[in-house]
Amino acid sequence: MSKNSFKDKVVWITGASSGIGEALSREFANKGAKLVLSARNEKQLAKVKDDCVNLGASAEAILIVPLDVVDYDAMPKAVSQVIEHFGKIDFLINNAGMSQRSLCVDTDMSVYRTMFEVNVLGQIALTKQVLPVMLSQGTGHIAITSSVAGKVGAPLRTGYCAAKHAVMGFFDALRTEVASDGIKVTTITPGFIRTNISVNALNGDGSPTGKVDSNIAAGMDVNECGAVIMEGFENGIEEIVVGNGEEMGLLTLKRENPTATFRALEQMAAQIKLDQ
Repeated sequence: MSKNSFKDKVVWITGASSGIGEALSREFANKGAKLVLSARNEKQLAKVKDDCVNLGASAEAILIVPLDVVDYDAMPKAVSQVIEHFGKIDFLINNAGMSQRSLCVDTDMSVYRTMFEVNVLGQIALTKQVLPVMLSQGTGHIAITSSVAGKVGAPLRTGYCAAKHAVMGFFDALRTEVASDGIKVTTITPGFIRTNISVNALNGDGSPTGKVDSNIAAGMDVNECGAVIMEGFENGIEEIVVGNGEEMGLLTLKRENPTATFRALEQMAAQIKLDQ
């Protein structure tokens, strides 16, 4: 299989200020891509840009476009800014996201709304702004960072699991619609990756937890994760599974023995309740 080349391709990454988005920014910079870096934290985006330049990327080939994915009104201007600067958009990686750590009974409806606004509707909104550009080009590639939680229901994550299942379904369906238009769609399914996702995750009242989960702390190194995802992009893998912990076995178990999966996760939830 010949590998896809991303040299001189315009790659737009949301959630690029940290975690998987930051790691992917470096990966694409190493491959000679032109980058559009988006997130809310402009100062951190500037740091990511500097890191990419230090790796050999041209500063002129990296555009910072600060963007909050729940600010739909800002998206047309952001797309116009990218087109004015680079003239095209080859690849959109919808990577912005937020998690949750609370039992359903303790979770405010506002937290569920946030899970869907950030993880689902924001990704759909930006995709809908970029899709006409790719259709007019007759080519393009759209990716979404979902999660093992987009395939399996896990305790303390009812809102997060619901949102990640939703984006998995949306982008799988989108793939069917745009394949004949020359546009590819990739879903990314990470397990536990060492990022700040649990630190920024919301408690039931909407406040950030401010702490690292033990399973996140023991997860795959984020740079290793970025390298695996890049290899998947290069090889044209449409659903990229990435992680090295026991949680990855749940993907196979859920397909082959759903009942065993339910029982195992029920036991996990029972232990969580005892520990609280």
